[in-house]
Formats: sequence, structure tokens, C-alpha cells
Amino acid sequence: MKRLALAALLLLCAATTGATERHYGLSPEKVAPDTYVFVGRAENFSSANGGNIVNTGFIVTKTGVVVIDTGPSLLYGREMRDAIARVTPLPVIRVINTHLHPDHIFGNQAFADVGIEALPATIRGEETQAKAFADNMYRMVGPWMQGTEPLLPARPIPRAVQTVGGHRLEMIAVSGHTDADLMVLDHATGVLFASDMAFLDRAPTTPHADVAAWVAALDEMAKLPFRTLIPGHGRPDKEGRAIRQTRDWLVWLDATLGAAAADGLEMTEMMARPIPDRFAGIALAREEFVRSVSHLYPRLEQASLRRAER
Repeated sequence: MKRLALAALLLLCAATTGATERHYGLSPEKVAPDTYVFVGRAENFSSANGGNIVNTGFIVTKTGVVVIDTGPSLLYGREMRDAIARVTPLPVIRVINTHLHPDHIFGNQAFADVGIEALPATIRGEETQAKAFADNMYRMVGPWMQGTEPLLPARPIPRAVQTVGGHRLEMIAVSGHTDADLMVLDHATGVLFASDMAFLDRAPTTPHADVAAWVAALDEMAKLPFRTLIPGHGRPDKEGRAIRQTRDWLVWLDATLGAAAADGLEMTEMMARPIPDRFAGIALAREEFVRSVSHLYPRLEQASLRRAER
């Protein structure tokens, strides 16, 4: 009994130590003058990675720091803020949520003193869905979410073009990945924070997607005068490969699902369909394809049935 009690005590101590030592180890990567990115892993949410699967970033201007997305948890947001302080003594003066998905917004609490900005539709989306997102995140990544609660954006993005501390920032409102997606183009450096409108070497996620609108937005994105593109997931990109790869995936996905719906395939049959060899190097291709079938296929099936009835 004494041995059992000792073993239980050791396990408890190990668990407590693990909890106190949990950290993301965030290290900002400089991608242009005054511009830094925290590059996330090309993985699904898990208790091993704590939800660190997203790219967030910040711009150090002459008057203060502009933060773009805050990550998946309060702990992430706090580590992000600590990392920013190691780069510059200037205060954080602006914090932007690019869209409503949980990996981009649950570090907001760490910036509560600054206040969060977002597109009006993103604010409405967070109001209605953030609680459910938080519940899911607690289930998926567990103790990494300790203390995390939704903190909604306090104000809408004030202007499409803003000059902040010598950086001319263009706020580009689009849709496709969700019904309200924000990209930030810094004309001072040529860095485009594309958020989840672009993925690189990681399959796109589609729970709120309008594929046609997304493809159209990508075509317009390709015309922007950027020199470095920061995708929502994947490495920083100086060649526009993220735009081409994301577009290619979405066009293939839409055509494949549409043709299968017209042929009357069941959803389970659709999920087993092969993925082209050209996507072999894309992380989570099979997993996201299966998810996309569940997200998008029912609507296509209904449209096909209505056409058949007519």
C-alpha cells in the first residue's frame, strides 16, 4: 500500500510539474524590416501541440506594435506578448482578428488592455460561435486552454487604409474561407498577411467555405503588389506559391465533389476517392479532403437532386 501511495504521489507531482512547465516556446521569425511571424506546425489540433498550428505575426512601427491574430489560447497570447517585448520596448497599440476561427482568436485575452479589432461580420460570428469553438478547443487540446475564455473584438476595423508609425497598412476585406476574411498588406515592406485565404503545403480547411468566392478572391490576391506572403498555415512565401497551390486544391475539390454529386455517389464513397499525385506533398490532404466532403457535399447533393427533379 505504501508503494502504491508513493507511486500515486509521484504521478501527481509529475502531472503538476508538466502543467507548470507547459509552454509553446514561441520564437518570432523576421520576414522583412520591422515584421515578424510565429510559424505554426502543419498539424491538426492536439494535446501535444496545444493548438499551435497557425501563423500569427506583428509589425513594429515607430509608434507601437500591430499584432495580427492572437493564436489558439490565453497561454499562446501571453507567450506571444512576451516574445514581442523581447524584440521591442514599444507598446502593442493595435490587435487584429483576421477571421473568426479559433486558432486565430483565443489569445485575445492577453491583449485585453489594447482591445481587438475585426471586420463587422467577424465580430458577429465570434459573438454567436466563440463559445462553441472554445468548448471544442478544450476537448481537442486540453490543459493548454486553461483560463482561456472568448474575448470578442471591441471595435470594427476603422478604415481600409491606415498609416501607423510610418507603415501604410491596407486592410483588404474578402470572403471565401469564411464570410468575412481580412488580409493586411503593408506597403512599406511588401508583406501580405493573407491569413487563411492562403495555405502552403498544408491542405485548406473548409468548415465555413464558399469555394467559388474563395477562388475569385485568390485571383484578385495574385494581382496585389506583395513581396512576401504570410499564409495562415505554412511557411512564408516569396513566390506566390501559396496562392497557386490553394487555388489548385480548391478548383480540384469543387470539380470532384460536383461531378460525384451529379453521378449520385454516396458521401462515404466520395470520401474514399483518390487524391491526385500533385498534392502528395501537402500535409493533411486526406484528412482535410474527408472533412471537406462532410462540409460541402450535402449542399452539392441537394443541388443535384433539385436539378434532377426539374
